[in-house]
Amino acid sequence: MTANLEWRRVSPQNEDLHQLIDKLDLYLQSVYPPEEIFVLDFSDPHIEETLFLMAYLGEQPVACGAYKPLGEEMAELKRIFVDPEFRNRGLASKLIAELERLALEQQIRIMRLETGEGQPEAVRLYEKLGYAHIPRYGEYRCCDSSICMEKVLTE
Repeated sequence: MTANLEWRRVSPQNEDLHQLIDKLDLYLQSVYPPEEIFVLDFSDPHIEETLFLMAYLGEQPVACGAYKPLGEEMAELKRIFVDPEFRNRGLASKLIAELERLALEQQIRIMRLETGEGQPEAVRLYEKLGYAHIPRYGEYRCCDSSICMEKVLTE
């Protein structure tokens, strides 16, 4: 079923991207209180620096993710989401691997991320993919449910 999977880099204004992120936000609202949901600010003047990636099966958008530069050689995974209809097919792992590959092309060597206690399946996936737990950083520092992780990328 994922044999005809296509990756597309998209702009922050892409309609398919926003539809999937809306689904993600609805899910997060069912898991966390509003003050523990960290959204991506699409009105940020630096949003164009964030690389957005979509997975399509035919013309059907099935997954999205992004990475945002955090400085020299470091970035943060953002908005990783697979449409529930297409889960349990390895798409999240493939999406993250593709984002890591693109990051390496940009000389990014360290990938960070934030997830939460309410998403144990995400934590397990990131651990399986080689992400290690680190102290909470940045805007997540004061959020008790935040789990921060990091991976050194290799080619």
